[in-house]
Amino acid sequence: MTYHPKSDFIAIMMERGFLADCTDYQGLDEALSNGVVPAYIGFDATAKSLHVGSLIQIMMLRWLQKTGHKPITLMGGGTTKVGDPSFRADERPLLGPEQIDENIAGIKQVFSAYLTYGDAPTDALMINNAEWLDDLNYLDFLRDIGRHFSINRMLSFESVKSRLDREQSLSFLEFNYMILQAYDFLELNRRYGCLLQMGGSDQWGNIVNGIDLTRRVLDHEIYGLTSPLLTTSDGKKMGKSQAGAVWLNADMCSPYEFWQFWRNTTDADTGRFLKLYTELPMEECERLGALEGSEINAAKIILANEVTTLLHGTDAAAAAEATAREVFEKGGVGDDLPTLTVAADELGDGMSIVQVIVKAGLAKSGKEAKRLIAENGARLNDEPLTDAGLMIDAATLSAPIKLSAGKKRHALVQLG
Repeated sequence: MTYHPKSDFIAIMMERGFLADCTDYQGLDEALSNGVVPAYIGFDATAKSLHVGSLIQIMMLRWLQKTGHKPITLMGGGTTKVGDPSFRADERPLLGPEQIDENIAGIKQVFSAYLTYGDAPTDALMINNAEWLDDLNYLDFLRDIGRHFSINRMLSFESVKSRLDREQSLSFLEFNYMILQAYDFLELNRRYGCLLQMGGSDQWGNIVNGIDLTRRVLDHEIYGLTSPLLTTSDGKKMGKSQAGAVWLNADMCSPYEFWQFWRNTTDADTGRFLKLYTELPMEECERLGALEGSEINAAKIILANEVTTLLHGTDAAAAAEATAREVFEKGGVGDDLPTLTVAADELGDGMSIVQVIVKAGLAKSGKEAKRLIAENGARLNDEPLTDAGLMIDAATLSAPIKLSAGKKRHALVQLG
C-alpha cells in the first residue's frame, strides 16, 4: 500500500506491522490529524485475565494514547452473556453476572499497566456495555435497530458462513451478537463521541456493521481499523505455550513464566515481535531482528525484558532475567522460579515423581510425565531422572528440589 499518512498513529500502525485493513484511510487520517480521536476495542469477559493473544490490541490502544488520542476499553459485561460466535465451531458456555463481574475486575488490572485512566482529554475510559445493553426493551430494539440489518448480508460474513458451510449449528442467540456489537459502536459514538473501532481482522464484519448502523441512525461518519490475526512463524496461534494460554495477570502466569515465553520466541519472529510488543525505535528492532546464530539470543532477552517491563515493571523483568541466568548459565536455582509447595499431610508417606511433575505444571497428565521421563527429557536437580516409580517424601524435600522438563521449563518443589 502506498498511502502516506499525516497522523503519527497511522504511521506507527503501518510501519510496526499493526495494520491489516481500514474502512477509510484518508478520512481516519484527517480526523486523527485534526484533534483528539476517541477509539475503542471491545474485550469479552470470558476469563479472569486476558492472555498474550490480546496484547496486540492493548499495544494499539497504548500507541493511540501516546500519539495524543483517547483510548476506550469496552468491557463486554452485556455481550459476554451472549458469547461471540466468530470463527468458533461451537457455542460459548454462558456465564452468570457474578462470574462476569469477577472476570472484569481481573482484566482491569492489566489495562492500568498500559494505559493512563482519568478525566483529561487523552485519558483512557473503562466502560461496560451492560450500561446500555442490560436495560434494552426488546420490541423497541427490534423496531429501532433490527430493521437496519439485512439477514442476506449477515449470512455473507465469514464468521457466520464458515459455521454454516461446515453445517454446524448457529443459534439465534449468537446471531444476535453482531447486532449487539454494532449497537455498541453506535452507543459509544452517541455517548462518548467515539470515532474509531479497532480489533483483529476476524472482527471486520462486526466493525463494518457498526459503522453502517451509526450512519443510518445518527448520520455520523465513523471508522474501523483491523490488525492482522497473529500466528507464530511455525503456524501456532499467538498466546499459546506448551503449558496452555500465557495469561497477563501475574497470579495466573508468574512474571518469570511470562518472561520465559518471550525469551523462547523463535529466531524468525524476534524482529516482528520487537516491533509489535515493545516501544524500541524501529531501527533498533530491525537491527536486533537481523542478528543470527547465538547473537539472536541477546535480542530475545531484550524482547523478554521490554515486554515484561511494560506489564509487570522493571524489577520483575530484572528478577526474571537474573533467575534465567542462574538456571541456564549456572545450573542453579533462581528465587523467581515457578514454585510448587506441597503440604506435609498431602505428601503423607510419599508422592510419586509423576504426580509431582504434573502438579508442578511441567506435564499435563501422568501419561505425558512418564513419556517425558522415558525419553530422557526430565531432570531432578539438574541430574537425569530415569525412574518413573521414584517416590518423593518429606526427607527428599528437606531442601527444595528443582524439576526440569527439557532445557527450558523448570519448577521448584518445596515442603509447605
